[in-house]
Amino acid sequence: MKGLPLLTLITFLPAAAGLLLAVWKTSRAIQVALVASLAVVVLAGAAWVEFDPASSEMQFKEDHEWVRLGVGSIHYAVGVDGISLAMVALTAFLMPLAIACSRQMSRGFMIALLFLESGMLGAFIALDLFLFYVFWEAMLLPMYLIVGIWGGPQRIYAAVKFILYTIAGSVLMFAAILYCYAQAGTFDVELLPGALERARPALGVQQVLFLAFGLSFAIKVPLFPFHTWLPDAHVQAPTAGSVILAGVLLKLGAYGFLRVAIPFFPQAARHYTPLLVALSVIGVVYGALMAMAQSDIKKLVAYSSVSHLGFVMLGIFSGSVAGAQGGVLQMVNHGLSTGALFLLVGIIYERTHRRGVDDFGGMAKVTPVYAALFMVVTLSSIGLPGLNGFVGEFLVLFGSFRGHPWATGIAGLGVILGAVYMLRLYRDVFFGPVTMAEREKTADVTKGELAYLVPVLALIVLLGVFPNSVLSKTERAVQGVVRKLNPEAPVARP
Repeated sequence: MKGLPLLTLITFLPAAAGLLLAVWKTSRAIQVALVASLAVVVLAGAAWVEFDPASSEMQFKEDHEWVRLGVGSIHYAVGVDGISLAMVALTAFLMPLAIACSRQMSRGFMIALLFLESGMLGAFIALDLFLFYVFWEAMLLPMYLIVGIWGGPQRIYAAVKFILYTIAGSVLMFAAILYCYAQAGTFDVELLPGALERARPALGVQQVLFLAFGLSFAIKVPLFPFHTWLPDAHVQAPTAGSVILAGVLLKLGAYGFLRVAIPFFPQAARHYTPLLVALSVIGVVYGALMAMAQSDIKKLVAYSSVSHLGFVMLGIFSGSVAGAQGGVLQMVNHGLSTGALFLLVGIIYERTHRRGVDDFGGMAKVTPVYAALFMVVTLSSIGLPGLNGFVGEFLVLFGSFRGHPWATGIAGLGVILGAVYMLRLYRDVFFGPVTMAEREKTADVTKGELAYLVPVLALIVLLGVFPNSVLSKTERAVQGVVRKLNPEAPVARP
């Protein structure tokens, strides 16, 4: 793969396939989309193999002048470190699963998914701040269409709420980007932190800029109390939309803090750390309590995302390498476990057109394979040792304890509550007598459904046993971010 513009191919191959489908009225849209997304998996796998984890530099870099300005220029500049590589790999892995579960969806739906994939990938690899913003905004329209056209009965309300929240944050971020350029004379993500440090904006200005970026990222996470758009979007979105929304789109908020907010404004980040830690912990407990109160399985999983992303944010702002490593690993873990939960909920909804907890009972007798798969994902979500969720949660709590012992203790309650609502959900849906006679005829998972469920379950087990396969890639990049937030943080290895 050497010599190839690997990241450009990874990013724009889905959009190229989407353009092809836009002009080619074919009945094989899902096959075209699936081939394109699988090709991205192959290219992302090549990048994963060739990536050098010992280097702290951006890798696979490409840099071309895009727009010449009066005193500078906007560049098409891309590259990856370990954090962005992990997010690229997660995106590439989940998209074929989302496409495969959308067998009955239209050509337009496939086009929207493919353009959404290019937007997400571009945001993860952009090394020019203006380019990052372009990709950030490019994601909005496809997701808006996915929810607003192919969603449930309240799809318009959910789609409008999603886009209004996101645009509100984006406007502030764009203003902050322009200010940064005016101060530093560059949009280069690698050069901006040093340039801003030399420009020495007052601490108050730094705090305002951090809030401008941070609000946009907090909405996307979503961090409490900016989370209210998420349950509506999840409930109304089709299965593929929920998988990508939970699996990838939410991670862009946490990624923004890691790539932009903390490195650009470390003093402001330290100033706001107590607030962000407090909001993260509130999100952990609040999300878990709200999940316990839900009767709609999809909304339960949506609120569980608020809780799990609270753990991610706690790890990022823990001020320790272990905590931040756990936060990044949980970004991957949440994408897999929650993505799998939405796939499983979509399967049963397709058969019964019901997703209420009270609509089921005794399903383990009727659909034993489905019940077994759901159990593995449930145990992954609650952090059972040996599955992917355990190591990430442990590292977050371990890394946060020294600097934030009370917050860590309260967040630990979220682990217990998570086990309560997930195991109670499993008990109510799968155990006991079959509560409705029509459920006796519910079909178990098919071979086609196993084809997209087994890979994600295999990765859940693999990362539970070999978490270092991700941690070794992200360590150098995470250390660089943590040094910005906490210069006294011990480094794990030279």
